[in-house]
Amino acid sequence: MRITSTSCICPVLVCLCFMQRCYGAAHHGSIKVTRNQTKHIEGETEVHHRPKRGWVWNQFFVLEEHMGPDPQYVGKLHSNSDKGDGSVKYILTGEGAGTIFIIDDTTGDIHSTKSLDREQKTHYVLHAQAIDRRTNKPLEPESEFIIKVQDINDNAPKFTDGPYIVTVPEMSEMGTSVLQVTATDADDPTYGNSARVVYSILQGQPYFSVDPKTGVIRTALHNMDREAREHYSVVIQAKDMAGQVGGLSGSTTVNITLTDVNDNPPRFPQKHYQLYVPESAQVGSAVGKIKANDADTGSNADMKYTIINGDGSGVFSISTDKETREGILSLKKPLNYEKKKSYTLNIEGANTHLDFRFSHLGPFKDVTMLKIIVGDVDEPPLFTMPSYVMEVYENAKIGTAVGTVTAQDPDTANSLVRYFIDHNTEEDKYFTIDASTGTIKTAKIFDREETPWYNITVAASEIDNPGLVSHVPVGVRILDVNDNPPELAREYDVVVCENAKPGQVIQTITAADKDYSANGARFHFSLDEGLSLNPNFTLRDNEDNTASILTRRRRYSRTTQDIYYLPVLISDGGVPPLSSSSTLTIRVCACERDGRVRTCHSEAFLSSAGLSTGALIAILLCVVILLAIVVLFITLRRSKKEPLIISEEDVRENVVTYDDEGGGEEDTEAFDITALRNPSAAEELKYRRDVRPEVKPVPRHHASSSLDSIDVQEFIKQRLAEADLDPSVPPYDSLQTYAYEGHRSEAGSISSLDSATTHSDQDYNYLGDWGPEFRKLAELYGEIESERTT
Repeated sequence: MRITSTSCICPVLVCLCFMQRCYGAAHHGSIKVTRNQTKHIEGETEVHHRPKRGWVWNQFFVLEEHMGPDPQYVGKLHSNSDKGDGSVKYILTGEGAGTIFIIDDTTGDIHSTKSLDREQKTHYVLHAQAIDRRTNKPLEPESEFIIKVQDINDNAPKFTDGPYIVTVPEMSEMGTSVLQVTATDADDPTYGNSARVVYSILQGQPYFSVDPKTGVIRTALHNMDREAREHYSVVIQAKDMAGQVGGLSGSTTVNITLTDVNDNPPRFPQKHYQLYVPESAQVGSAVGKIKANDADTGSNADMKYTIINGDGSGVFSISTDKETREGILSLKKPLNYEKKKSYTLNIEGANTHLDFRFSHLGPFKDVTMLKIIVGDVDEPPLFTMPSYVMEVYENAKIGTAVGTVTAQDPDTANSLVRYFIDHNTEEDKYFTIDASTGTIKTAKIFDREETPWYNITVAASEIDNPGLVSHVPVGVRILDVNDNPPELAREYDVVVCENAKPGQVIQTITAADKDYSANGARFHFSLDEGLSLNPNFTLRDNEDNTASILTRRRRYSRTTQDIYYLPVLISDGGVPPLSSSSTLTIRVCACERDGRVRTCHSEAFLSSAGLSTGALIAILLCVVILLAIVVLFITLRRSKKEPLIISEEDVRENVVTYDDEGGGEEDTEAFDITALRNPSAAEELKYRRDVRPEVKPVPRHHASSSLDSIDVQEFIKQRLAEADLDPSVPPYDSLQTYAYEGHRSEAGSISSLDSATTHSDQDYNYLGDWGPEFRKLAELYGEIESERTT
């Protein structure tokens, strides 16, 4: 099969197409493909030879963007089996077969029916086969070939990242790299010059240049100054076909901004300035501003202002406002027009961030002179002192002079001054002031012990201009006068033991005085000389503002006298000296051998044992609980017993066993056994107390007359009959045992049952004479006797 390819559009391609056709005819188109053949050699067996492939392919080429009215001829397929009689049929399959590429099945000519774009698809893979038209059997094996889309210059270069924004420092050297731009061309870079791009600058000269091959933009001038021009717009062009005529081009814009460097020193617009400041300006307030201009921006324009010399450097100060870059002039000391009317300052402004590459452009600082004119202002009166401290004695008479304040008009007019107290506080009402002289006097009587210090405010104003007022604080100290006598520092609880010895110190006392220590720091203690000598106690002045109370005899007795009173005279060392008398109360108490107090009164008995209040409360609580338990127990014992028969209808004989011990001789609740012990003592018949009888028992005739002569046996029988006939008794047997002691003895009973009702004639007063060991026993029996008597 022979393959012929024709694709000639432009004169440049005519030669290529001709060469392709010649080359194809010489090498490819005339290749013969024979069918599978079998050779018969005489004397030899049939030998099968491998058939030779009749398809030898090169790539087919088709031009992109074909715009002609007829389909574009691609090439021709031809099989050696084709005799030209139409028996061979050519079939084309693969990418685009039947839609983009069609084949004449008789001649084998291939045409392209559509315009192709290489940038969308560069090649197509197809399969060709020759078959017998009558039998539809393949005459050749299927073979693969490629149709490649041949590029033309139909895409201009593009800057995909544009437009660009870039910065470069001002004053940069010539040739400093700014930015590299890159343009892309969608055409085939392996075929011709369609994708070969060359860069050029259309706008931005002579400030910048671009490398034609690399696209690197560089500065083209020396010392480009940002202050002269800051922004530049550079247009870069990229052209394909190596920049030749007919090539396609694209462009982009590069916006270049020069960044600032510190290449400009600060400069004051003027070399001399003048500022007016009134003398009434407050210390610490801003009185003026000054600024040096700097063409730089940002941190390169930051500066600091200083006062380098001048006669006002101690009166004024300057600081820098970082936002406005201004120098703020402030007042350090008050101004006085009458003393100094003007000041001169030399102010320097210097950059804080220096770039030593441009130090040859310096110095980066500037100096100017500022003259300050002090303005005269009508000022309020000025006190000679910032504050006053005065003194006056307490109890001073009303109208006593305390002190004098003085104020003057600082202006040249020297107007007269008027003084007054505003009386805004309560303390101001204690004083008055002379409006002309400024003398302060008392308006009330003072007591230092109540208020030792007063703070008042005195005001002064000009008579000609009352609106200008100045104030000054005045402190008045109240001096002490010895007008309070000394007294005991506290209430003393003085105790003396019964076993005290003569000369024993039982208490040390101190004194207090409301007056200042200078008028009573030394106290003198003594006993009242107007009284007779005290035989029990004495006083010793320790000469350290304390005194000791001492005993004068050996033993003291609470029974004889339990309280003593000792008058003490206390005097101070003030001028004039004052004294007072106080009485000490001394109690007599029983003490242990080591001196600890055991008891002083009956109410202090428990406290001497060392028991705390909490322990006493706990003991009392336990006693109350025990008493409550005893009362509850007695109440339960005396409560009514429940009947032994629960139901009246149950008439069966029941044997009830219960453990109930009798109370012996004290048990008189159920039966009165006094009659058994002594029948003659029975006065009347008594009924049972454990049940309430519904029917009275059988009456006993002449019971009172026969009691004296009745026999015990007869008495028991009578009781038995009453129990048998009593319908209210329980329906079970009850065993009652009686014992008879006999008639009363003349000596009387020795039982203790009735002993509580008898009164003893014993006198226990003699126990008090047995000495201290039996004193407690005598007190106890004495209390029992008193209770019985009561």
